[in-house]
Amino acid sequence: MQERLAPCIACHGGGTSENEGVPSLGGQQADYVVTQLFQFREKQRAAEPMNDIATGFSDDDLRTYADAVAALPAPAWSGTAADPALVARAQALISKHQCNSCHGADLAGRDAIPRIRVQREEYLARALAAYKSNARPGYDPAMNEVAQGLSDADIQDLAAYVARL
Repeated sequence: MQERLAPCIACHGGGTSENEGVPSLGGQQADYVVTQLFQFREKQRAAEPMNDIATGFSDDDLRTYADAVAALPAPAWSGTAADPALVARAQALISKHQCNSCHGADLAGRDAIPRIRVQREEYLARALAAYKSNARPGYDPAMNEVAQGLSDADIQDLAAYVARL
């Protein structure tokens, strides 16, 4: 499996991505990864080169990759702490939009709901903006609906805060 994961790790890192715009996959929920790989394979979600990579995956491959990704070490924030004003704004947004009702109290995800805690900031901002514009369909409409109520400033605050947890 390590050999098969090598292309994944080349872009996504061994748990923590060092590449701008490329999400960290360590500690991600296996059921979420299966869903994303399925969406890439079936061209329900466009994100090159993932669509080409997943094209030949069998259903068993989806589960094997997902389990291997879930076993990678979760990313950890090592930079400076978030500004208290940012923390207050972001926590108010998380409460208002009930982010932790799906993503968990620690935003580490559960079942088919992704871990967003310590995800790359620019990736989080881009994903939220894509949900808001409906450019990124979810496998259910929850994220698209939630994102409708976010301003650009809200998206930046949430991304900056969640990336620093």
